[in-house]
Amino acid sequence: MPTQQDWIAKKMGKFTLRFKPYTLEMKHVFTVASFSRTTTPVVLIELEYDGVVGYGEASMPPYLGESQESVINFLNRIDLSPFSSPFETEEILHSIDNIQEKNTAAKACIDIAIHDLLGKLMAQPFYKIWGLNPDLIPPTSFTIGMDTEEIIRKKVAEADQFKILKVKLGLDTDKMIINTIRSITNVPLCADVNQGWKNKEQALEMANWLAERHVVFLEQPMPKEQIDDMAWLTERSPIPTIADEGCQRYRDVVGLKDVYTGINIKLMKCTGMREAKKMAELARILDMKVMLGCMTETSCAISAAAQLGPLVDWADLDGALLINNDIYDGMKVVDGECQLPDRPGIGIHPLLTNT
Repeated sequence: MPTQQDWIAKKMGKFTLRFKPYTLEMKHVFTVASFSRTTTPVVLIELEYDGVVGYGEASMPPYLGESQESVINFLNRIDLSPFSSPFETEEILHSIDNIQEKNTAAKACIDIAIHDLLGKLMAQPFYKIWGLNPDLIPPTSFTIGMDTEEIIRKKVAEADQFKILKVKLGLDTDKMIINTIRSITNVPLCADVNQGWKNKEQALEMANWLAERHVVFLEQPMPKEQIDDMAWLTERSPIPTIADEGCQRYRDVVGLKDVYTGINIKLMKCTGMREAKKMAELARILDMKVMLGCMTETSCAISAAAQLGPLVDWADLDGALLINNDIYDGMKVVDGECQLPDRPGIGIHPLLTNT
């Protein structure tokens, strides 16, 4: 296993792939309904073609079932030598997807690097290549994890620039958390329950209670396996319900219509930018709401996701703001608004610490 300082290089015809593990350090202990953590493992990659480098990232929170070791093992199985150009994007990504089931974060880091590489070869940001207007990206939410009243007050005070906050719920402290936040601010909230509510009647009672407190939607309120209960809740809920753990990839979307109001698209769940865009377009055809989310990530994966921002109703792109050791310069959040740099590809460059 390489260290955080060691790049492993792999030559594949006209392509060179470099990768290394890296550990993200959280500013605060991150607590959701099922676990707490202070770090997130990632793998950083560089994909070089004709002297041009595209950057990518795989982030592995616990529930995805991936690790730095599994991602590196997957990357070692990739062979790009049959391809003469990164413009063979569909064929390349289809080939990588077929190497092995799952491994979505590992696949996403290659997808991100290829899109970054293509944008640089075309000398355009990817949102321009897609014909999208970055001014239409919704304000990003900022996540307030579960904690004591004192720490929640501190976190909310630190987030005073944001126009919407995302609140982690799913335990018996839910009402305390909301009441604490509402004693400080009246900004809109979105509630991420991380499958924490098991009973549909209690979930509906909470949905009504939260709606009265200006919570604008519920993200994954019940376990993803409780499909009938989720459909029941969605039909009766005064606020939209959004599938997160219950929606991984493109093939999942059609079956979620009428079970949820909308879907949360994350690059690490769906294998990257290519499939994320297809998911957003399909959700629109189905008249479903679209949220664009993230894991705890550096500005590499966050900037990649932000290229899709104009396509969605809600953005939750705060992952790089939750860490102390970002090593890329990319998308900025100014007064709660996402600002994409006018740079080719995904719009990032490494900071001096990325050596």
